[in-house]
Amino acid sequence: MHKTHTCGELRASHDGIEVTMAGWVNRRRDHGELIFIDLRDRFGLVQLVADPEISPEAHAALKPVRNEWVVKVVGVVRKRPVDMVNPDLSTGEIEVEVREVTILNPAKTPPFLINKEEEVDENVRLKYRYMDLRRPRMAANLKLRHKVVKFIRDYLDEQDFLEVETPILFKTTPEGARDYLVPSRVHPGMVYALPQSPQQLKQMLMVGGIERYFQIARCFRDEDQRGDRQPEFTQLDLEMSFVERDDVMGLLEDMYTKMVAEVVPDKKVLQTPWPRLTYTEALDRFGKDNPDIRYGLELVDLTDLAPGCGFGVFEGAVEKGGHVRGINAKGLGNYSRKQIDALTDYVKQFKAKGLAYIIRTPEGEMRSPIAKFFSEETLAMIQERMGAEDGDLLLFVADKAEIVYESLGRLRVHLAGELGLEDPDVLGFCWVIDFPFGFWDEEEQRWDPSHHLFTSPLPEDLHLLESDTAKVRGTQYDLVLNNNEVAGGSIRIHDQEVQAKVFKLIGLDEDVAAERFGHMLEAFQYGAPPHGGIASGIDRLVMILADEDNIREVIAFPKNQNARDVMADAPTLVEEAQLEALHIQLNLPEVEEEKDMLDLH
Repeated sequence: MHKTHTCGELRASHDGIEVTMAGWVNRRRDHGELIFIDLRDRFGLVQLVADPEISPEAHAALKPVRNEWVVKVVGVVRKRPVDMVNPDLSTGEIEVEVREVTILNPAKTPPFLINKEEEVDENVRLKYRYMDLRRPRMAANLKLRHKVVKFIRDYLDEQDFLEVETPILFKTTPEGARDYLVPSRVHPGMVYALPQSPQQLKQMLMVGGIERYFQIARCFRDEDQRGDRQPEFTQLDLEMSFVERDDVMGLLEDMYTKMVAEVVPDKKVLQTPWPRLTYTEALDRFGKDNPDIRYGLELVDLTDLAPGCGFGVFEGAVEKGGHVRGINAKGLGNYSRKQIDALTDYVKQFKAKGLAYIIRTPEGEMRSPIAKFFSEETLAMIQERMGAEDGDLLLFVADKAEIVYESLGRLRVHLAGELGLEDPDVLGFCWVIDFPFGFWDEEEQRWDPSHHLFTSPLPEDLHLLESDTAKVRGTQYDLVLNNNEVAGGSIRIHDQEVQAKVFKLIGLDEDVAAERFGHMLEAFQYGAPPHGGIASGIDRLVMILADEDNIREVIAFPKNQNARDVMADAPTLVEEAQLEALHIQLNLPEVEEEKDMLDLH
């Protein structure tokens, strides 16, 4: 070994011992007679001191050294004088008197500072990701990720789960996001697909009698990027036989509650047991099915007060079958017209036509362009229902239900940010259940599954599947944490007759169903147990636990917002010979578009 100790482990109790250490130069300070080096490795920092009177050779060797050089030193641990102790450093009670120095590798000047947190263009960080990973924040994120995954593995092992790997090369079954395709050289013209998830395979494992399966699975989806998406991502995938919905939910709730206590003990779970919201309740209270329950600002339904209220916008929306709902932005009664206009522009992004408001100033005055339309009685009822007090700002949207939910749900989160209500040390876990089994596609004249086509309807609604589909609820369940869906699952269909009815509902012909899912349908004829499971996004979960806003910050080598690996410059063009071997002929875009693509390189 090039080292006897890491840079983070030396303490006053090591005083007087000889040590060999190696790492990166985090900082160098030349005081003329003495040279001080902060040496860094993944485990921490330690101060080295080179004194020419103790070792002129070591002092001379450290003269040319600069930040990020890789060095090895032999020295003796010494306690620092009391007035020189650094309380901000775990090794701050000691320093190492250097006796020997070996330069393992010099380094060019870094493109950004490693020893200081500063704003750096993300593409620069990703291009030099191997240097970015040296920064304490990134190292801490990867360490947290490791601890989360290790906890999951240990917990599930104790619960008699088997970790089983499933294929990366599988069959393309177009559904949801686009598949990534892999051409086969051995079978000309045919392709494999990279799995969007191991959904079919884990169900086959249940037919195979595994009963309790899990996997830290790599998944791939060719979809547009955003802060919580990557072309390739990692999820905890698990499946259980002979279970009902509460069994799967209970297992995950117990595992993640215990994980928080062990892995991030400084964080607090808001409520246990975790609240369970129906899909309808989540929309009515929060405007979305992945709500943040750490704060109030809940939506208030005013639809019943709209008919005959005197305000045409409210009345017209309800006459057309829409809703009127509002949010009480507590404490924002001092907002200016300019600030309210900014909120109006914000909700217009989500198709709302406008944002009505009533201000109750801190001095008790009312300011509102719409108050004149209401009777005193109606105005009082609105304010009472919304819990209005002096200093509050009441905000309203009237429109189709989906627009009201979307715009106010987004506005609620936006306001929470402005009010500082999003405490990162509080974890608001909740379940959302009783989703509609499907949504009607008017254009295609068929039902679309709200989860996926292997999800079972609730047993009590099964008799309505063909006669009154709109009333059927699915067995799916989503786990939501601080405005993010972090897991989703369901009880699966294990009866081939029910599966055939679902295929028919979604307009999937028997021949197509047999071609895409014949292996599953056949397997179900050989004794499939009742089963269900869940998939939980590891990247997204760790992102929240690490107080990051983007999953790229918790992935070692992510793609950028254009789904490019800017470090390795991928994807790339390939040689003609490779294409010929795969029997592929390219049909490239027009010259201008092609140039735009190449410019990304």
